[in-house]
Amino acid sequence: MPAAFVAPPRIRIGGCPIDVITFAETLDAVDALIATRTGGSVFTPNVDHIVQFDENPALRKAYEKATLSIVDGMPVVWASRLLGTPLPEKVSGSDVLMPLVHRAAQRGWRVFLLGGAEGVGEIAKREMERIAPGVNIVGMLSPRIDLNEPATARAHVIEAVKAAKPDLVFVAFGAPKQELFIAEAQDALRPAVLLGIGASLDFVAGIVPRAPQWMAKTGLEWLYRLAREPRRLWKRYLVRDPKFLLILARSRRGG
Repeated sequence: MPAAFVAPPRIRIGGCPIDVITFAETLDAVDALIATRTGGSVFTPNVDHIVQFDENPALRKAYEKATLSIVDGMPVVWASRLLGTPLPEKVSGSDVLMPLVHRAAQRGWRVFLLGGAEGVGEIAKREMERIAPGVNIVGMLSPRIDLNEPATARAHVIEAVKAAKPDLVFVAFGAPKQELFIAEAQDALRPAVLLGIGASLDFVAGIVPRAPQWMAKTGLEWLYRLAREPRRLWKRYLVRDPKFLLILARSRRGG
């Protein structure tokens, strides 16, 4: 019998739940969720998620449904230490993506790629098959998702994914759209595990390069991304995300 999934301890920063879990434990936790056909969802909170969590009641509800919430970004790891509730390490969605693809190839998991720009999923699929021979990509979709529309407008997307009978679904809509969609779809798609991966399909496909490791480890990944895509990201990094400092200060005052 496969090992049962055991929920890790959880801390909160600005109210946002984040699991105290290592990189290796994350891979094993997803493995357990799939092996036991429990299913569920994996979110990857970073500074921007925490700011949006503070502002968006729907996102707060979605996070409370997350099976796993793994820290994506060194600034949040440093904040946890400052608050006296240290997280062991950064475990970003982009970092766990390919190790999970390798594990999918070993375990025979059925993998679905959902999101990304038109054509990106096909390129990412070829790269995954090249890097992890034997991985079974059972479907790809790049749908238009508008969360202002009623849920019935997205039902066909959920049905298409469900029909492929995946074990693992990588959802690349970006935040908060992917988290809200996952929260809406995860029960219908059980026993699949749904993992929000943001721009990771672009990274795998080589459409957008990832920041060098030294920048990721020193908390400067945001600066690299801003320098490469200033028009798209300036408002996020220069206007919205500085609010994280206020949220952190409020968390410290609240103990």
